Amino acid sequence: MDGISDVAVGVKRGSDELSMYNSPNSGMSSVSDGASNGSDSKKLRVEEAPPSRVLHIRKLPNEASETEVIALGLPFGKVTNILTLKGKNQAFLEMGTEEAAITMVNYYTTVTPHVRNVPVFIQYSNHKELKTDAGNQRTQAVLQAVSAVQSGGSPSSDVQEALAAASSPVLRIIIDNMFYPVTLDVLQQIFSKFGTVMKIITFTKNNQFQALLQFSDPVNAQQAKLALDGQNIYNSCCTLRIDFSKLVNLNVKYNNDKSRDYTRPELPAGDGQPSIDPTVAAAFSKDSNSLLGALNPLSAAAAAAAAAGRVALAGQAGSSGVLLVSNLNEEMVTPQSLFTLFGVYGDVQRVKILYNKKDSALIQMSDANQAQLAMSHLNGQKMYGKIIRVTLSKHQTVALPRDGLDDQGLTKDYANSPLHRFKKPGSKNFQNIFPPSATLHLSNIPQDVTEEDLRLLFSNAGGTVKAFKFFQDRKMALIQMSTVEEAIQALIDLHNYNMGGNQHLRVSFSKSTI
Repeated sequence: MDGISDVAVGVKRGSDELSMYNSPNSGMSSVSDGASNGSDSKKLRVEEAPPSRVLHIRKLPNEASETEVIALGLPFGKVTNILTLKGKNQAFLEMGTEEAAITMVNYYTTVTPHVRNVPVFIQYSNHKELKTDAGNQRTQAVLQAVSAVQSGGSPSSDVQEALAAASSPVLRIIIDNMFYPVTLDVLQQIFSKFGTVMKIITFTKNNQFQALLQFSDPVNAQQAKLALDGQNIYNSCCTLRIDFSKLVNLNVKYNNDKSRDYTRPELPAGDGQPSIDPTVAAAFSKDSNSLLGALNPLSAAAAAAAAAGRVALAGQAGSSGVLLVSNLNEEMVTPQSLFTLFGVYGDVQRVKILYNKKDSALIQMSDANQAQLAMSHLNGQKMYGKIIRVTLSKHQTVALPRDGLDDQGLTKDYANSPLHRFKKPGSKNFQNIFPPSATLHLSNIPQDVTEEDLRLLFSNAGGTVKAFKFFQDRKMALIQMSTVEEAIQALIDLHNYNMGGNQHLRVSFSKSTI
């Protein structure tokens, strides 16, 4: 079987490399993969390890099987090893590549992973690989079955059981920006690329078109969600928002254009009115091959990477420097706050909050690379309490309002802003672009400003300062907030803050921790 020879599985070696995890009094709830914090058993978060292809999984339910742990990693790439610590409710999972592990951790920071309906914790391990004997036949068999699934075979009943425990086969789909009609057939066409679609029910709730869609197998639902959540059905509109439903089976009474059970073609049509004009529906479904060409079937790993916002799906307007940002907090967001946050990853030229949909905005960056960079770092982050979605727009530019028209300050032109970080070619800012993190790097601090001043300033921005450290020359410092969301908020509020004497504080995300 392809690629099985390099799978090493089984039990721990005689070496004591992992023995600390098996010592009876290590107080596992307070150990975070190689770091102990003594008696404080309630504390879960300990200093995070750097990225590694080995992941440390905690808080597993007692009855969790290896198969269920492997199912957590399955959509992200090849799983090459596993070590479960039964008595400790923990496991180590080794992915084929570090990239797959990073994608998995990034995804599970926005979507809490569950095993048997219990939330579990996943973080990087201090180990770079798992050294185990290849003697445990059951684990070997499970990994072989998983590899078979990944290379296109059919999953064994063991793997199917695990995946069923990991998630529901039913997806709840909401469609945002629905400028064109989306039919039940269009949904079936898109989602059937990931497995057998058994049933679909469509309905309108809170003035939004929604659907429940049931696959024959939960793994198909997982892969479809990973690949399609946040993607557009048609260019720049009809955006899919996908969650697992709490239902595990749909009950369809009628086969019509609002609901369909593909396993029971004999069902009556009922008296359901066609949800849209049939001629329009026909035109769209005829045309839908070209419209949906962008959503080609993706490998599980590429799908997962797309879900984690690391790659744009092929077929999306790749050359545009314009981003569409949605799910914004419309009470709080302003063009200036978007300019500041997106300005960390490129020079923002224009921002337009959409007049008829104030939870969405178009942001024009200097070029497509900057747009891609901002999208990969900011999609899925929290801004003003809401998880924002960032996708590439089909627009090539953001239009300014016509002369004399007041659009309530929703559109701003920043082409000549003095605050652009990247306008100097070769600026060292290019080397200091990092993902949003709880630790911020401060620079341009006036000599007379104290640690106390800065702690107070950042606490007033609505967060909790966890740690602070001046650099030697005191012009720069690191400040650590309690969450990434607080750090994002502090950056928006305090980048370019006037510290007196016309010295403006510069704030960026740091790769360091204090």
